[in-house]
Amino acid sequence: MKRIGRLGLVISSAMLYLVPSSSPLAQDVLSKGAEQQVFNNACRTCHSIQKDDNRLGPNLHQIIGRKAGSLPEYNYSAAMRNSDFIWDEAKLARFIANPDEVVPGNKMVPYGGLSSVEDRKKIVLFLRSMRSQ
Repeated sequence: MKRIGRLGLVISSAMLYLVPSSSPLAQDVLSKGAEQQVFNNACRTCHSIQKDDNRLGPNLHQIIGRKAGSLPEYNYSAAMRNSDFIWDEAKLARFIANPDEVVPGNKMVPYGGLSSVEDRKKIVLFLRSMRSQ
């Protein structure tokens, strides 16, 4: 996470003590933190959200709206390179649930999918929130 990002998280967390927990602001901050935590637990080992930071898997910076298999600096599987779709929220949720169903022959080994519908929603919401950054 960028330094300013950590500072923002610290400030946001500190603000929770000043705002009633039922307020929309508190709920938004709590939700964002929960979404990022699920992403970190399920995805961060292989993926980054930072542009040009490819790891075992390609970076997911602004993935929603991007053509699948299109980052020139990442060595995708032939199946992903040849897939012909744009990542949208629904496609991303289906892929997180079962990558082999969406793109047979992908390189997401040993990841077999995330069964929790709620966790998949949180990851997609987190990635959507990163679109403008």
